[in-house]
Amino acid sequence: MKQRALSILAGLALLAGSGAAQAQDTIKFGLCYDLSKAYTFVTPQIAQAAKDYATLLNAKGGIEGKQIEIVVQDHGNEPQRGIECYEKLKREGVMMFDYLSTPVSRAVLPRHMQDGNIMLQSFVGRGDAVDGEVFKWIFPIGPTYWGQMANDVAWIKTQHKGNLKGVKIGFIYPDYAFGQEPIPVLKTLAAKEGFDLQLFPNPMPGRDQAAVWTQIRRFDPDWVISWNLSAMHVVAAKEMKRNGIPMSKLITVNWLNEVDLRNIGLEDAKGLKRGTNVVGGKDHPLMQQIVKEVYGANKGAGDIKHLDDIYYNTGLAMYSVMFEGVKAAMKKGGWPLTPAKIKAGLESLKDFDANGFIAPVTVTAKDHGGGGKTRIDMWDGSKWVPQSDWFNAYTDEVDKVVKEQSSEFAKTGK
Repeated sequence: MKQRALSILAGLALLAGSGAAQAQDTIKFGLCYDLSKAYTFVTPQIAQAAKDYATLLNAKGGIEGKQIEIVVQDHGNEPQRGIECYEKLKREGVMMFDYLSTPVSRAVLPRHMQDGNIMLQSFVGRGDAVDGEVFKWIFPIGPTYWGQMANDVAWIKTQHKGNLKGVKIGFIYPDYAFGQEPIPVLKTLAAKEGFDLQLFPNPMPGRDQAAVWTQIRRFDPDWVISWNLSAMHVVAAKEMKRNGIPMSKLITVNWLNEVDLRNIGLEDAKGLKRGTNVVGGKDHPLMQQIVKEVYGANKGAGDIKHLDDIYYNTGLAMYSVMFEGVKAAMKKGGWPLTPAKIKAGLESLKDFDANGFIAPVTVTAKDHGGGGKTRIDMWDGSKWVPQSDWFNAYTDEVDKVVKEQSSEFAKTGK
């Protein structure tokens, strides 16, 4: 009996070892997201997109023969919970992480730098992380808030015949890390171009904007740039109407979606402009492929209605880049993957646009942002109409602010 028991234990150990080997035989992505508090208007769609794209690729053999595993965990937009999520998933063999929260990204970043694990920081987090020479493991691929703000100002300049002197620009933002992030670049450009800048911080949670919009009305701006989120956009639209400020003067951050438009009112939102990072709608071949091969096979990770949401497309864009980077890493360095191999793979991406889904991205060891191109779209009452091509602007000014702050991080770790 003793010998038999030992044999059973040995068999169980063998099975456990086999399971561990299988677990290590997948390419794991850790999505530590806010699924319960501040960012629930966006995180489900992005997580769904990542899972759906993984399902599509896995059915075709994965990435260079390895299956993709998307691990999702809630951090509730709490920095400490984000740190706990990172530590837990790190123990489970995850080397690539995404937090989709500026406060959480900032809190966990030092650990990534110390451990040498990859952080995807698309469309959130600190703008100076595009400096790949300082932030070696951080990849804010796509336009940072700094780049997006610079592009907004550049587009406004085209509307004033190339001269911003005396033009009045108001900036309304929720008064915490996300909203405050683009202010250094905005102040730099105001000094350079001579436009009249006024900042309008709005206390969190941002639902009571009556006082701040009264201040904006008194300022009488030519343009208002808004860094609002979700229901804040709806409140802002209501207050703009109450204060007689035309919607055509408003340019929002990229975080405005179809749900927000419907809540504002499709006709009332007419003329609103948005800094846009990714092609919307379901016409793109990748979207059609997912509809047919994933949802047509009843393998979708969520409600198919989310495929009509720009945030779903945003998730596909983010993970198109990450999957392509890992593919390059596998081709260059082979299996098993390491953070260093993934880093090299991402830094080899050149003019990658996911077949026209995003602006072309080129990532290098020096530039982890990929170029920072956006475009301005306008809502015409029924659809988004591009007002520009993909472009980036004021790159010298943005780079100067990047270097100033990344140098400070290199010295102090803050």
